[in-house]
Amino acid sequence: MAFSLEKFIHSLDLRALPRVLQIQSGIYCQGSVYEMFGNECSLSTGEVIKVIGFKINKLIASICENNESSQFSAKVELPLNFPGLYKVVADKTPYVSIEEIARKVSIGPTRFGHPCFYSAVDIKLANFTIKHGEQITFNSVEEVNGTMVVNCVVVRNNQSHSFALPLSREGEFYECEDDQIYTLKEIAEWKIPKCRNRIVKLSNTLHMWDSSSPFPENFNGCLILKPVYEVQAVMKFRKDIVHILSDLDVEVKDITDCYDIGSFLQPLSLEDIFERTSKEFPMVVEIMEGPSGSQKPYNLLSTGKEIVIYKKYQAPRVLASEMRSDSSKRHFLIPMSYKGKFKRRPREFPTAYDLQIARSEKEQLHVVATKAFVSLHKELFSVSVGDQFLVQQCQTSEVLYEGRKKLIDVLACEQILSDSYKKVLLPMYMEGGFVEVIHDKKQYHLSEICKEFHLPFNVKVSVRDLSIEEDVLAAAPGLQFEEEITDSYLLISSASSPEESWEIPVYRLNMLVHLLSKDVQTVVPPVTRTTVEEVSKEEYYMLRRYENLTLHPPPRPPKKPT
Repeated sequence: MAFSLEKFIHSLDLRALPRVLQIQSGIYCQGSVYEMFGNECSLSTGEVIKVIGFKINKLIASICENNESSQFSAKVELPLNFPGLYKVVADKTPYVSIEEIARKVSIGPTRFGHPCFYSAVDIKLANFTIKHGEQITFNSVEEVNGTMVVNCVVVRNNQSHSFALPLSREGEFYECEDDQIYTLKEIAEWKIPKCRNRIVKLSNTLHMWDSSSPFPENFNGCLILKPVYEVQAVMKFRKDIVHILSDLDVEVKDITDCYDIGSFLQPLSLEDIFERTSKEFPMVVEIMEGPSGSQKPYNLLSTGKEIVIYKKYQAPRVLASEMRSDSSKRHFLIPMSYKGKFKRRPREFPTAYDLQIARSEKEQLHVVATKAFVSLHKELFSVSVGDQFLVQQCQTSEVLYEGRKKLIDVLACEQILSDSYKKVLLPMYMEGGFVEVIHDKKQYHLSEICKEFHLPFNVKVSVRDLSIEEDVLAAAPGLQFEEEITDSYLLISSASSPEESWEIPVYRLNMLVHLLSKDVQTVVPPVTRTTVEEVSKEEYYMLRRYENLTLHPPPRPPKKPT
């Protein structure tokens, strides 16, 4: 039975991929153009393609009034990087089974992939009953003893209760209200169910409108979003990946069950390669779809090139950001093999509590006050702009509070006077401002800084890395080393001229390859070149978000006595 391409995508479960389709009713754009804006626009009747994935490419938006599309509103095409932060409006249409939720809603390992629903009626389980209207968080889908289930959690009295619901369970399930805010890209990836549109509300409407906005000036911030999908497919006699938009006017038929799917090339992502066993390395692959970029190693990764992948491993990196006050701040991942040297730059501390965190046994912290502070207690010191201190240690001190003595946390310091030192106590709750005074003129390698100091740490490149053609760090006015992370990498070289090898990140490089049955000429990789990776703002926040999931936040500073 033939379907439109759009209808086929809406009915498809990602877990059922790959699927083989035959074009039943083709389309051809006149002229010699075979692709339009990177997407296929010509497909012949009878042609066979293997669908390997699909994702939302863009969104068609219309202004929403009373949860319906405004009849006076023109539809606007929005790219996924369209600016703004949005709240998701809960869908009022119920789901009739757990299977429908699992098929249409994105459920995954990140915080975006934990949708919440409630049942219109009580659900009786073996151990307890889920009450109607009670929020159920869906965490993952798995097979248990031959039955597909969704692992769920409900929270009662600050205690989590875990249980599983089979996909076969029917009922009346509604989306819960979501108070989080998301970018349009996050909504497209996680918050638009299959076969449904999504209503969203712009959370920063007041700052949104300008003359370049596609929406009218009196726009209320409420939109109905309809997704347009991009299908990734392999064609029988081509070695690259083709991209087909779901609104292309073609009809298709699913012939997976009666076709030799092995006759197509098997595209593999870098994640697929990384999941292979260490014994399977080294290997030779041909690139079916590579990243853009003219600098090494990205110029080695263009479509059709052959590369050797020697091994997979985890490697440390230091996440660093430019010290700039404007929004054009750049972010970098620096490998420990970086051969340049750094000089220290002063750190800034907004509170006395931050001074305590930055204090180290290696050297005494010397700071200058940049903001005045008047103490409420005569036992504690009042700070003037320009006062200089040597930070000593944290301790407790008695203060007179409403006629009674009370113990509070304080920071013991020495105030530097013209010819002497004065012992003073600063309240830990003090909101002031301090700048570090640097006496250390030594030049450090990256590994020395990570070993000897606590991050975050401010530096400037004093000697650039001469092994890098263009050392992007050397041009930065200053850098803040924020944290040390561990990430996944593949070591590669060109198959035709393996004079040098490069590390490429597994999770930030979108490329597809297929394996070649060729022997690797040299099993030992050539010398590895250092690469400083610049990451986008979005990648930066994702790195910090996932890295910080494993860290406990520092305790909050003590509150000022009231």
